[in-house]
Amino acid sequence: MADRYIDVSLSKRGVHCTAKLLDDRAPITCEAVWNALPLGGDVFHAKYARNEIYTLLPAFAPAEPPLENPTVTPIPGDLCYFSFSGTQLGSTSYGYGGASGVRAGTPVIDLALFYERNNLLLNGDVGWVPGIVWGAVVEGLEEMAEACNDLWRAGALGETLNFRRV
Repeated sequence: MADRYIDVSLSKRGVHCTAKLLDDRAPITCEAVWNALPLGGDVFHAKYARNEIYTLLPAFAPAEPPLENPTVTPIPGDLCYFSFSGTQLGSTSYGYGGASGVRAGTPVIDLALFYERNNLLLNGDVGWVPGIVWGAVVEGLEEMAEACNDLWRAGALGETLNFRRV
């Protein structure tokens, strides 16, 4: 199979990076994401995992991918896939307030980009939260990291995180 690439962007800030799908390590997840592209929505900056931005989406795979190529310590440039039930994210401490389809009984997919080092996927409510590493940024990470830091400092309101085929 030929290498597959996607564009990851923050639309309001006009910044993007290119990521290679890790078909050799997470083939089921890569296929599910690829078949659902383009994807995108409101962006959030992590509270617990540190240097992460993500969007929350309704489930899009015919069946949830198994935990392939898992990590709890993502590195800069990792794209991760997480699947949650609405009840897992329903605590008011998360601050979603019904945003992005977070409701009890509704599966929620979290597509994330990690932009800097020292991340740990440990959540105070549920413990370890392993993610599936399905892509790796190969171009534009420095510019994206600058925009992610701005998002952390200036706020995410009105910004979207988008994934599309190159």
